[in-house]
Amino acid sequence: MQIAILKLFDYSRRNYELRALMTQITALEIPEVKCITPAKFGDNRGFFSEVYKCAWHEELGFKGEFIQDNFSRSAQKGTVRGLHFQTPPFAQDKLVRVTKGRIWDVAVDIRVGSPTYGKYVAAELSFDNFAQLFIPAGFAHGFCTLEDDSEILYKVSAPYAPQNDAGIKWNDADLKIEWPMCENEAILSQKDMVLPSFADYTPAFRC
Repeated sequence: MQIAILKLFDYSRRNYELRALMTQITALEIPEVKCITPAKFGDNRGFFSEVYKCAWHEELGFKGEFIQDNFSRSAQKGTVRGLHFQTPPFAQDKLVRVTKGRIWDVAVDIRVGSPTYGKYVAAELSFDNFAQLFIPAGFAHGFCTLEDDSEILYKVSAPYAPQNDAGIKWNDADLKIEWPMCENEAILSQKDMVLPSFADYTPAFRC
């Protein structure tokens, strides 16, 4: 009986390690921002996936912990949310994934002294491609929806702090972000319409 239990344990461990190896974590052009594609294990019934593991933290370069999950639904294609960030001591690391629909997800480096300060990276996230984006503190984050009824679930490492809530205009001319729709098609909140430009915002992060 002891031998049988040991064999079962060894098989389970090998299976767990195999699953871990199949998860893809890729650095984008700004290497602090990472794209994660968890492995799927499926059959004719559907699939199973480990969509978050703290074992990823070391490869992500994430030394904190996620303390909250946020959920966002956008009814219309072309909805823009951002560019948002929170200042220290409530700066947020984020892990963003889509549970329905598609988005164009953007991260802008706002760390003064960084070689990529003022530059951005972007990726399409969707339920179909199953990709997630890890965006560390020191980046402004925003997205636009590419389909109606898109739903986004994201982890954050700090709670919402209104006094530390900040942002930058989504279509700032200096940032030159290539959004996948025309400016007059964007659907924005009143708050996001009046965010400051990149030239006028108050820097809060330094390398």
